[in-house]
Amino acid sequence: MEGKEKLTSSELTNLWTAYMNDSAAICQLTYFKTKCEDEEIKPVIHDALEVAQSHITKITEFLHEEKYPIPYGFHLEEDVDIHAPRLFSDLYVLNYLEQMGRIGLTSYSMCLSYSPRKDVYSFFSECLAEADKLLRKATDVLLSKGLYTKTPYLPIPDKVDFVKKQSFLTGYFGERRPLTGPEITNLYGNFQRNALGAATMMGFSQVAKNKAVSEFLLRGKKIAKKHCKTFGSVLSEDDLIAPLSLSSEVTDSTSFTFSDKLIMFYTTTLIALGIGYYGASMSMSPRRDIGIMYGKLNMEILLYAEDGANIMIDHGWVEEPPQTLNRDELARKK
Repeated sequence: MEGKEKLTSSELTNLWTAYMNDSAAICQLTYFKTKCEDEEIKPVIHDALEVAQSHITKITEFLHEEKYPIPYGFHLEEDVDIHAPRLFSDLYVLNYLEQMGRIGLTSYSMCLSYSPRKDVYSFFSECLAEADKLLRKATDVLLSKGLYTKTPYLPIPDKVDFVKKQSFLTGYFGERRPLTGPEITNLYGNFQRNALGAATMMGFSQVAKNKAVSEFLLRGKKIAKKHCKTFGSVLSEDDLIAPLSLSSEVTDSTSFTFSDKLIMFYTTTLIALGIGYYGASMSMSPRRDIGIMYGKLNMEILLYAEDGANIMIDHGWVEEPPQTLNRDELARKK
């Protein structure tokens, strides 16, 4: 460590979080690689898996230098049975990879902005570039198969115009204005994430062994489908077609595939991401009814997230993230 500054709380937390996410991704991607039959999708899975493995190696080096304990994370021999029957179709996996790329662009750009140390900055800069490549590869395969869901095209105005009336903000009373481009983009994105989430929780609920976990997942599937219906109804008011569901991409397998610990980690991670995306969508939706809609949906998944956290804590599945000292506890130890 001579000549190197210590990791800041942000750098340490982001590296720790990335380790947990990548160790879970390795389990999922190894299973997907084993089951994949589509020759166009296989290379995308292979590349994503190699990237996740390289991240684990590099993050381990950072934490060793800092003399910080390596997270336990997830392991192939404990958290996945790569020989289990197929649980998800190749199309589901391709959509999963596309979302991995999108989420990576968002999360790694945030990590980058809070990394003053040059080597950590360079690492997250590489991660950001890798997420960009993954998204491009997954998108290209979806396009080549005619399966990419594009957001609607918008009419080209004759001239630049400005908002002149307060009615631009109304939604519950008076005439509703048409959706803006940012509102449409967020409605589509949130629909797609919930469609993937509903399919994921459907598959996970079939293979979960713990009854509380299975019931939690069934509840989550119901919530995700309800949110898709809500977004779809807003889009349909402007004669816009919602994206497709992915529920048909789940098989009828009930064999052990992923550990309940991995299932709950992945599910609660999706919930946390959803909360963030809903908050961002609310800030970009000036129409009052849409903002209120996101507020209500966010409250529902906040309560759901708390129940998930309680299940994980009860079963000892939550690793403590980096945290500051408890000064009161230190004082009591004297």
